[in-house]
Amino acid sequence: MSTPSVVLAGGGTAGHVSPLLAVARAVERLVPEARQTVIGTAAGLETRLVPEAGFTLKTIEKVPMPRRPTRDLLRFPSRFGQAVRDAAEILRAEQADVVMGVGGYVCTPVYVAARRLGIPVVIHEANARPGLANKLGHRFAAFTGVAFEGTPLKGAKWVGMPMSREISQLDRADARAQARETLGLDPDQVTLVVTGGSSGALSLNRAVEAALPDLLGTGAQVLHLTGRDKAITNSTGSLLQTPGYHQREYLDGMQLAYAAADLIIARSGAATVSEIAAVGLPSVFVPLPVGNGEQELNARELVAAGGALLVKDEHFNKAWIRRNILPLLENPRLLKTMEEQSASRGITDADERMAHAALAAAGHELKKSEKKK
Repeated sequence: MSTPSVVLAGGGTAGHVSPLLAVARAVERLVPEARQTVIGTAAGLETRLVPEAGFTLKTIEKVPMPRRPTRDLLRFPSRFGQAVRDAAEILRAEQADVVMGVGGYVCTPVYVAARRLGIPVVIHEANARPGLANKLGHRFAAFTGVAFEGTPLKGAKWVGMPMSREISQLDRADARAQARETLGLDPDQVTLVVTGGSSGALSLNRAVEAALPDLLGTGAQVLHLTGRDKAITNSTGSLLQTPGYHQREYLDGMQLAYAAADLIIARSGAATVSEIAAVGLPSVFVPLPVGNGEQELNARELVAAGGALLVKDEHFNKAWIRRNILPLLENPRLLKTMEEQSASRGITDADERMAHAALAAAGHELKKSEKKK
């Protein structure tokens, strides 16, 4: 059997790069001899993350479709055509057997080039509302996997979100005590984690700060990941310090926070929602109030299952926290029920599901020993 050549396409943000790398690592585990190349652009996070992960990165020009009648619109056809030709050159040079794309600007020309060359395309769509590139590629894809069951791509398979194995294989109960000790928390206290993502969320921070006496009054401790340069300070400008309240600007390795938490308050990006379900963590989602509403859509299935609460950003305040979060922190049985419902929607092997789909489309039949890895 020949060595499969897998070309992965995607980039720009961590929301694209992280699942792409998770699939690449799964392919590597299943078929160590497989050749893998990533196509991205020179402007995204892939320029750092892909080489750091040990994979080869080739770049093509980023060619977004102009939304207004400007000079860029007139130049778009030629620029897009060149991006398709550049992608085709990479696919031929790598003798690609399959293209596995995760969406984003780079994927559209790669999908078109693959179709022209007769190379099968496999797609993963991370958001409940699919992006334009994946809508196009899905029309002729050999396989499309989605992170959320209700994603409107006819015929797509619900596979979950590819993520790092440090998270997908996390045993929260087993890791809880060590995680809390590592984070400087009391191992025996009910723990609320608050995070607005790597850049933080000022509105979340303000609401939690206002409700902090009430939250701590339940006997719970709070780990607050405020985001860079968004620390909570007291009237003198010093870092706010009070018993039971622990703040950090950010945390490398969210698996520690997931293991430590009994409840988490977070934005509802696709990766965050999927990770929380995979580890079976009760949650409160406050969707980012920008874009086209995709964050609210991402959270809806987990909320409907009973594993999470959902509140609009403008309604997330001290009064809402007192009505909805304090009862959870004071009642372990409520949290336990939410934990079970959250886990019921979690998928922990999405990386391998997508790797299997890509290798199958490439014509590589996995041996029994490979399937068990």
